[in-house]
Amino acid sequence: MANKYEQLADILREKIRLGTYQEGDAIPSEATLQEEFHYSRHTVRQAIAVLVNEGYLRKERGSGTYVSKPETVNHKNRKTIGIIMTYLSDYIFPSIMRGVEQTLREQGYSLLLGSTNNDHEQERACLQQMMDQGVDGLIVEPTKSSQYNPNLAYYVALQEAGIPLVMINAYYEELDLPHICVNDTRSGFLATNYLLEQQHQQLMMITKIDDLQGKYRMKGFVKALTQAKRTFAAEDVLTYTTETKEAVIEQAIQRLTAADNQVTGIVCYNDEIAHRLIQALTAAGKNVPTDFSIVGNDDSPLSTLSTPTITTLTHPKEAMGELAAQWITTGKATEAQRFYFEPELIVRGSVNNQKGE
Repeated sequence: MANKYEQLADILREKIRLGTYQEGDAIPSEATLQEEFHYSRHTVRQAIAVLVNEGYLRKERGSGTYVSKPETVNHKNRKTIGIIMTYLSDYIFPSIMRGVEQTLREQGYSLLLGSTNNDHEQERACLQQMMDQGVDGLIVEPTKSSQYNPNLAYYVALQEAGIPLVMINAYYEELDLPHICVNDTRSGFLATNYLLEQQHQQLMMITKIDDLQGKYRMKGFVKALTQAKRTFAAEDVLTYTTETKEAVIEQAIQRLTAADNQVTGIVCYNDEIAHRLIQALTAAGKNVPTDFSIVGNDDSPLSTLSTPTITTLTHPKEAMGELAAQWITTGKATEAQRFYFEPELIVRGSVNNQKGE
């Protein structure tokens, strides 16, 4: 656990980052800080000394202590774009990065990468790093975008500082920020409708509920069934979060291998879930697509490496990265605009016609 002076330094540093104390402002006196935070004068002085050493504060004899951002924040010769993604894995991130890099390198920008692992605390650390480094723009894949985000104040502070921001894949509904996404409702609709066209009478959906993509893909699932005048059982919509991903596959296998199961078609949140489900069904003695037909999403490398290959929906990763970089560097990211790529179905080997046609 941090010492008391370190805890106070963290609080004061946070206030500076968020603009509560702005550059040039005098911070409260030592006596006021003592009274407000219930620390000793020695602790207050230690905390201030830490921030003076880091460059956040400067002391003026006979006048007081003033906010003075670290030099890295004011280093105007650098041209750096920060990129914060949920995962820096080989799933879809490398393709997005190719699009970003191609555009930014041509204009002399360098990149500063951060990963949140879909965790709000790690997102906060990434945002603090980006602010301290003085990035000239920020491309963000939101963390748990369908939940309340305790870091919204950071994004507001970045907006107020005039730093261009673009959200990709999802967005925070509380903020009016530019975002570039796939039409996920359409993705869910196309996946579901294709299984219906292949004469599958009872469908299941496995979707993630702590981000907007999963929420809207489920909306498309329900929309397709409603238009086809089909019903679905409550137990045939399986949901999971970042922390419960492993458990949902076990839950699906229990449901699909039950004696009374009528489900033959499954819409999966993404190709990773589809791939894991195929592996688990195979281990349980079932065959895809003979026993079950499965549709994924994102057109990831997994969709072609899986056996069978996975029917999926397009995700224009490089184009998304290119567009985000263009918005950042041309000033469009200062406008509250949005763009949605329309998905297309890619038919592969994981779906068959239930009637054998």
